[in-house]
Amino acid sequence: MHTYRLTHLKALEAEAIFIMREVASQFEKPVLLFSGGKDSIVMVRLAQKAFHPAKIPFPFMHVDTGHNFPETIEFRDKLVKEVGANLIVRTVQESIDKGRATEEKGPQASRNMLQTVTLLDALEEFQFTAAIGGARRDEEKARAKERFFSHRNEFGQWDPKNQRPELWNLFNGNMHIAEHFRVFPLSNWTEMDVWQYIKMEELSLPSIYFSHEREVIHRNGIYLANSEYLTLGKDEFIENMVVRCRTVGDMTCTGVVASPARNVDDIIAEVAAARVTERGGRTDDKRSETAMEDRKKDGYF
Repeated sequence: MHTYRLTHLKALEAEAIFIMREVASQFEKPVLLFSGGKDSIVMVRLAQKAFHPAKIPFPFMHVDTGHNFPETIEFRDKLVKEVGANLIVRTVQESIDKGRATEEKGPQASRNMLQTVTLLDALEEFQFTAAIGGARRDEEKARAKERFFSHRNEFGQWDPKNQRPELWNLFNGNMHIAEHFRVFPLSNWTEMDVWQYIKMEELSLPSIYFSHEREVIHRNGIYLANSEYLTLGKDEFIENMVVRCRTVGDMTCTGVVASPARNVDDIIAEVAAARVTERGGRTDDKRSETAMEDRKKDGYF
């Protein structure tokens, strides 16, 4: 008798699909947070598999800082069109214009933290009860504290000390009016798992994930892609380097790394040898020892 054994990628895929289906069954109005980055691209593929042959039963939403890599926005729109999904875009600029958020000033100003206000306002606007995100526990120490179903109170805040147990894959989505959940189907995945899955599924990605020549600025031990959104310090200068992005986000805080990796196989080999997490190049995580956890408590992704 033939015995079928799941590979670790197929086991992770099955777990994530199960979570997706739990969201669809337990929550009245879920939404998938979609940035055009590699993790959200994997999430789209998992959602397609979870509900095939039907269409994905919830919309996508992107909280746009206005300072994103243009390659990512172009790819986002292309993939959404291919999938046939409904994309909702809410911008940090709108939050600033309404007086809901205040633009940071100074040479290291970023809009990354301002996304929280825009996200919470959008969740309230559409009355979404669950927001599905691509965060993984291996990314950052605060991420490691998350459950699959992460409860948020009526103010969108997260209490890491008061999370619900998830024994035997039983998920409690009960909530009061005005509360919601963040759901993380990729919680148990690693960066390596994501790249191996991308290879297995032959997924397309924004070009910035692969080696290319770019103008960069060296700031606080991190290389940032030069853009109109950066203000150079007196000792900073622009140089050309061959780089790629390990993660994507706001250009003011998302570091790039020197890399010759031009395809997925090259990246898998590079990740295997890496000793710094992919968020090790994010300046927003370095503002304090508890920067990510503080943002998450306030309602960040």
